[in-house]
Amino acid sequence: MTRHVRHRLFRRLLDTAGSNLLEAAIITPLLLLLTLAVVDFASLFYVYLALENGVSQATRYGVTGNLMDDPLHPGTPLSREDSIKLAMRQATPSLTIADSAFTFSHLPAGSGAWAGGTGGPTDIEKVQIDYTWTLLTPLVSPFFNGGQIHFTVDSAMKNEGRFQ
Repeated sequence: MTRHVRHRLFRRLLDTAGSNLLEAAIITPLLLLLTLAVVDFASLFYVYLALENGVSQATRYGVTGNLMDDPLHPGTPLSREDSIKLAMRQATPSLTIADSAFTFSHLPAGSGAWAGGTGGPTDIEKVQIDYTWTLLTPLVSPFFNGGQIHFTVDSAMKNEGRFQ
């Protein structure tokens, strides 16, 4: 190699023109991934806390034995299970919870096994919610099966001694 060619090659290697564009091309996707991951994990945290609070509120309402009025037909009471579902939905207005996501069980006094349904006075009532949340951003969703995460929350409390 001639001296002139070596000198040109050395100068080209030391040239920093365009390095900012290259750095931006490398860093921008990483920053975007980090930002969207923060948004997705914040939404996951919100959904979990909303479900935990909602199931607690719904169970608190359910142990009283009270019935809510049907919002579509005022003056017509809902069933006990539908009243608990409505209490859950009112406590979590930003989430859409299907009827199939609810599971009701109770532990009768003196029994060691859970039975289906809401139970009667002095039984221990348990409300369980199975909820699937779809992640918001396509950059983070490939890290989860099907781009979704499944939550299961429950709350158990003793029914009051006498229902109204």
